[in-house]
Amino acid sequence: MIGHAWPTTRSVTSHRHHEHAGLALLDQLDLHAVNESETDARQSLGEDADTEDRERATRTLDTVRIGAVSYLNSKPLVEDLARLLPAADIRLDYPSRLADDLAAGRLDVALIPSVECMREPDYEIVSDACVATRGPVLSVKLYSRVPMGSIKTLSLDEGSRTSAALTKIMLHERFGVRPACRPLPLEQSIEHSDADAILLIGDRAMHTPHEHFHAVWDLGEEWTHWTGLPFVFAMWVGRSDSPLGDVEHRLCEARDRGVARIPEIAQREAPQLGVSVEKAKNYLTRNLHFRLGSAEQSGLRLFHELAVQLGLAPEGIDLVFRHSTHSR
Repeated sequence: MIGHAWPTTRSVTSHRHHEHAGLALLDQLDLHAVNESETDARQSLGEDADTEDRERATRTLDTVRIGAVSYLNSKPLVEDLARLLPAADIRLDYPSRLADDLAAGRLDVALIPSVECMREPDYEIVSDACVATRGPVLSVKLYSRVPMGSIKTLSLDEGSRTSAALTKIMLHERFGVRPACRPLPLEQSIEHSDADAILLIGDRAMHTPHEHFHAVWDLGEEWTHWTGLPFVFAMWVGRSDSPLGDVEHRLCEARDRGVARIPEIAQREAPQLGVSVEKAKNYLTRNLHFRLGSAEQSGLRLFHELAVQLGLAPEGIDLVFRHSTHSR
């Protein structure tokens, strides 16, 4: 376990966050879900909005543009989102593309990889809904064909940003190595890479490969054992000059509904993943959690500090928490 001094953090509004009783990860997500049918996407978001929820969804903006991810580990965050925000323009895409669209001003708020929040000076974390882990995360794995301290080439899942940064940090801090990195395209499997080590995220990381490896890391487990802190993979982020009205509250409410419906989500999504319903349910309840509390903020600050030290994020950018007063 290690200790570090935290980088400067501004808090727009400070709140106390109680720990969620149930354990409930984007950067690293099951990429198959982008190809879901439109029917499934509408069902997950709750686009068959009922009258009561429509009446409750009052906002100060005519239309807020929301970028959401429809992968398994973020399903509890987008459950009923369209029902709660019927006037919103909700777009589903890969997390890396959402990060690019938010940076370009094409979105007002998006669920993006946590490392991206450390690269833009006017970003704010606008909700305490997040994708995080307090131990083994199951869907972020580093497979090494050589001892960790001997890794010279590293193939990084093309869908990864936060997990790629975390892998570089862990290898440098623990073994003093900075391997040459190359992307592993989404359409390629682990067998296509001849690198010393391969980072896989999402659906394909949840299945055991046929090849035997010298060492395998679950990045969530390794981070937690090393630091004693949770790790946050993704969170809702907006620009400081972007008014969101009631959206911040609705993002929290969608999370609360989703967490309460995890058994239903697991039943619905497991067949598409090719895993058992029990495995999907355990993944969402034991490997992940979805509330950004004080421990998660500490984990973010440490990750931020280490990313800056390794040149993975620029200096002088503060983490800003604009948590809704509705957060609990």
